[in-house]
Amino acid sequence: MKRNKTMIIVFLTPALVLFCAIFVYPILRTIVMSLFKVENITSGIAQWQYVGFQNYKSLATTSLFKTSLLNLLRIWAIGGMVVMSLGLLFAVILNSGIRFKNFFRAVIYMPNIISAVALATMWIQFVYNPRFGLLTSTFKLLGMDSLAAINWTDTTHKFWALLFAYCFGMVGYHMLIFSSGIEKIPQELFEASTIDGASKVQQFRLITFPLLRSVLKTNITMWSITSVAFFVWSQLFSMVTADTQTITPMVYMYLQVFGAGNVISERNAGLGAAVGVFLGLCVVIVFVLTNRLIKNEDLEF
Repeated sequence: MKRNKTMIIVFLTPALVLFCAIFVYPILRTIVMSLFKVENITSGIAQWQYVGFQNYKSLATTSLFKTSLLNLLRIWAIGGMVVMSLGLLFAVILNSGIRFKNFFRAVIYMPNIISAVALATMWIQFVYNPRFGLLTSTFKLLGMDSLAAINWTDTTHKFWALLFAYCFGMVGYHMLIFSSGIEKIPQELFEASTIDGASKVQQFRLITFPLLRSVLKTNITMWSITSVAFFVWSQLFSMVTADTQTITPMVYMYLQVFGAGNVISERNAGLGAAVGVFLGLCVVIVFVLTNRLIKNEDLEF
């Protein structure tokens, strides 16, 4: 027994050291850095200026950061409802016994294997282009000249155009998670309910959805993480760095850390670290609330 414990320690120690060096240390360093004013992210600790919770107070009073939070909330809430609804709908349809299931699943998931930069560029250049874009051409063909004249990437419509394009790329990912959960539900349950006269809607309400609660929690958590990390799409849809229609906390953090914005006069990596800590807490809060609100009942497969 003692020999087995020694071997376990020998094999686990390298993994534990790497985990601490790659994950634990950066997290702790970021938390500590958020309490300091740091001109450059590579500055030594001796150059850090302690300011306490001043960075967090500054975030609470900065209008641009509050605007970025509002944009993030809209992406998470509105986009989340759209993505979860469509992902669940497609998952249910694909697992209803239709033909060419694998083909349709691959088609829906395909946007996730394309680079976000390429996908966003495709939407901007070939879908939203006001001269020859897909939307403009389609509306002209249907005789809807008023809709065809809309510039979907202007200040008024930019956020919704961005959100729609982003949701299009994310549906397949969450559909796949829902689909894997549905496939684990025994077919005997559906067969028995069919014999008892249950309709497809009743089967979904009484069997499928209750047994997918743990999968739903996983999807909400994953969506929260990807929403918090929203960066590439925002940058590609913006002609300026600090566009109030597309800016998100991750973009704001980038501006603070690298001083690359048109409204940022000085670098402060400590303030950027405070943004990172705040976003991490948001994900944790969502995770805790999701587990409290969506409880797994004593259901058996």
